Amino acid sequence: MEIFKKYKVHLICISLAIATFISFEPILHNSFVSFDDDEYIYDNPAVYTGLKLENIIGAFTNVHSNNYHPLTTISHIIDCQIYKLWPPGHHLSNLLLHIVNTILLFYLLSRITKKIFPAAIVAALFAIHPMHVESVAWASERKDVLSTLFWMLTILSYSFYLERPTKKRFCPSRC
Repeated sequence: MEIFKKYKVHLICISLAIATFISFEPILHNSFVSFDDDEYIYDNPAVYTGLKLENIIGAFTNVHSNNYHPLTTISHIIDCQIYKLWPPGHHLSNLLLHIVNTILLFYLLSRITKKIFPAAIVAALFAIHPMHVESVAWASERKDVLSTLFWMLTILSYSFYLERPTKKRFCPSRC
């Protein structure tokens, strides 16, 4: 019986990933947005020149548009290293992060509640909710999908700690 539960979970994760991809696939045909993608990505030499030590150091020492978010900047640098200034690649990265967040939410909720199908429904609503369009479709809004990723990982880490409280399990949820 346990093997069927495992297959259900895998099938749900695959279904969530496919549904999310299908819902957001049109963004892969968009270009950059002229609102602030220029400041964050295509007019920012510290980003579009790719992975260089000075760009990584700059991500931790500089402010972009009155925001300090080094991990977001580094993720844009990595995108430029991989995709150059090809907008669909940058949008794909946001979409993949949103898919990972959706699956993490499903895993987290099913782990905490011990109920697979309600967790799947909540994760599906999270995946396709219109509120996420801006975060996924707008390349420079990467900070939202990244912060969601780290928040989910922190909550997941804390759930492991609650299961068996040890200092080793506590540190990742606090760091």
